[in-house]
This record gives sequence, C-alpha cells and structure tokens, in this order.
Amino acid sequence: MGFTITEKIFSKHCKRDCSAGEVVMAPVDGCMIHDITGPLAINVFHEMEGEKVFDPDKVIMLFDHQIPADSISAAENHVMMRKFAKEQGIHNYDIKEGVCHQVVPEKGRVKPGDIVVGSDSHTCAYGALGAFSTGIGSTDMAYALKFGELYFRIPDTIKIEAFGKFQSRVGPKDLILNLAGDIGADGATYRALEFTGSAFSDMDIPGRMTCSNMAIEMGAKAGIVPPDKKTWDYLKGRCECTPFSLSSDSDAEFFEVKSYDIGEINPKVAVPHNVDNVVDVSEVAGRHIDQVFIGSCTNGRYEDFLEAAEVLGDDKFADDVRVIIVPASKDEYLKVLKAGLIEKFVDAGALVEAPCCGPCMGGAFGLLAPGEVSLSTSNRNFRGRQGSTESFVYLSSPATAAASAVKGKITDPREV
Repeated sequence: MGFTITEKIFSKHCKRDCSAGEVVMAPVDGCMIHDITGPLAINVFHEMEGEKVFDPDKVIMLFDHQIPADSISAAENHVMMRKFAKEQGIHNYDIKEGVCHQVVPEKGRVKPGDIVVGSDSHTCAYGALGAFSTGIGSTDMAYALKFGELYFRIPDTIKIEAFGKFQSRVGPKDLILNLAGDIGADGATYRALEFTGSAFSDMDIPGRMTCSNMAIEMGAKAGIVPPDKKTWDYLKGRCECTPFSLSSDSDAEFFEVKSYDIGEINPKVAVPHNVDNVVDVSEVAGRHIDQVFIGSCTNGRYEDFLEAAEVLGDDKFADDVRVIIVPASKDEYLKVLKAGLIEKFVDAGALVEAPCCGPCMGGAFGLLAPGEVSLSTSNRNFRGRQGSTESFVYLSSPATAAASAVKGKITDPREV
C-alpha cells in the first residue's frame, strides 16, 4: 500500500514509515506566533520552566492582529513579545510586514515537505506550498517552542480532485466556498485535504493559498497542494531548497475522494452565521450591505485587488457603502501601490489601510454596529466576528465584493 503526501511528510520526519491514525512525536520545522496568541504561549513556556526556545531560527514572530496597538493591553502584549524575542534571539518582524499567513511564505519560512505549526487556526494556509502546516493551541505551542517537537495523530486524507476551467469572474474563493458548503464545517474534522487535479495545477500560488487557508473551515488539520514547478518558482530567492517530487502514491489509501468540475461553479456567498452556509450569489443578490472588506490572509494579495479593480472599472463605489481595502503584507501593498490600484480604489471612495488582519477578526477597526451587514473576502462569518453579535457577515470572492461595493447591494460580478 502506498502513502499519501501527509504520510510521506511524517514518515520523513520520524525516519520510518508512518500511516494515518498513528500517534507520533514529530520534529517541527517552524513555530509561528503572533500578537494575539503568542503571549499566551510564552506565558505557558515560562510556566513549563522553559529557558531557551529549541531553535531561535525556527521561531517566526510577528504582529498582525492589533497593529498598530489599538489598546493599552495590546501595546503591553507587543512589549512583552519584543522582550521575549530579544532574550531568545528570535527575529521579530514586529508590525512591519503584515499578516502571518502571507508573510511566512513570502519570507521563505516554509517549504514543501515541512511540518510547521502556528498558534493560529489558519496556519493550514502553508499547505499551498506542499507543507503540512496546522494551527495549535497555546499550550501545544509552548511545548513546541521548548522542545521543537510535538505529538500528532497523523490524519486520514480526503482527496479533492478539481478539473475544468472557471467561468469568467469565478475563481479559487468560489471553489473553496463551494467545497465548504458541500463538505460542511465538520465534514473534514481532523483530516487532511489534498487538493489535486488540473484546476489546482493550473491555479497560481495566490489561488492555492486562498484554498489551503480555508481548509480549517471544514475542520481539516491541513490543506495540501502537491508542489510543482509553480511552487519551486515561487520559492526562488525566498529560501534555499532543492526541488524534489512530493505526491501521493497511486495506490495510497484515501478516506474519501471527491471530484468537482469547476466550470459548473457559480459565484458563491457564505451566508451568516456559518462558513458552510453557502449559496449561489443569485440567491442573495440585492441584499443591502453597509460595508465591504477586501483583504485578509485569504484574499489580500495583489491578484485579489487586481480582480477587484477590473470589476470596478471606471465606476465609483456606492455612496452608502464603506469600502475598506487592506493588503495582506508590505510586499503585496507595494505591488498594489506601484500598479496604481490604491489610487484607483481611493478615487472610487475606498479607505486603504496598512497591512494587517483588519476587520476580519473584529478587533482593531472596521467594526459593525447592531443590524449592520458586511460583505467580506475574509474566511469567517461567525456571529459577532466583525463586531456586534447582532451584525451580519457574508463571505465572497474579491470580484463579488467589488461588484457589490459598486452597486451597494450583493451583486453577481458577471453582471457588472
């Protein structure tokens, strides 16, 4: 019997053949902590009488959720983490680079075949580069920081085969929302999703990041795309690595195999208050919106803003809609800036903020009042996610968000 990608990654790290279902202690190649959950992990690290982290070069620290500090407690957390980084010799990206799940790949801190853990649920995003990456709690992170290894139960794998071509103004976000609606919020609990087929081999790295990022929204531990030439090209100049082949064996055993023709997928919208409550945009078209947020680790890249700008065209955003644009990282911000897109968005009536998580978590700014409605390109629409528990968050692609921002109501991007 052959092995899945996930089984191969754990087998290499454990230096023996490993199969799904086994509980193993595996070394990790990276530990990512940020300003929200990092302080909790550091406190537990001290409670465990940790003195030195296992390898400062494998600890990735940055601030992205509440930056610049929006409260005294946030500022205190920043100070505490800066002190820890200095004591431990950890490079701290601080508030200067952007959202963790964009910055880690950008800086070459993850590569195919790695095992990377992060104290953030969307750490599964790095699976876009062929890594096994997953979110863990603060106690587990403290252990990983101290010992450089962690217990894992190797997950079964659900193979997603996607083929065909997207319709105009339909893309990876619509695909992953479609999967969430089909599989359900707990349909892949503690399993790995393996994204395969011509749709993924044709997809660029930003699109793969969008899909891997939201694997957790189906309960998955990881969302892995087999590395290919696009992966290795992306990593050139970012880290030292030699291309190698990493794919599941033809006789590997999958928990389930699901196939999709992406040409049949229409623009999708996740309706409050669950990510798997997904409908075609036509079913909610015309609903009033108060705010549109285009950004986040899911859809805050140059390609997302280019898509939004193409839908915007020479139009302006509706007067009664607040449009908030937040690139996911400094690098993405500069690409958008140099392409003239920021000027275009500002002229159209948008507010452009510095790279950070923005309104996604309802923490720093862009909060919703009771009864208000947001259409967001982020990854979660739980009750109260972006402000009041009496507000409503819909999720969509950048194209649908831009079209809706122009019309002032949820709109099919193919009609703009």
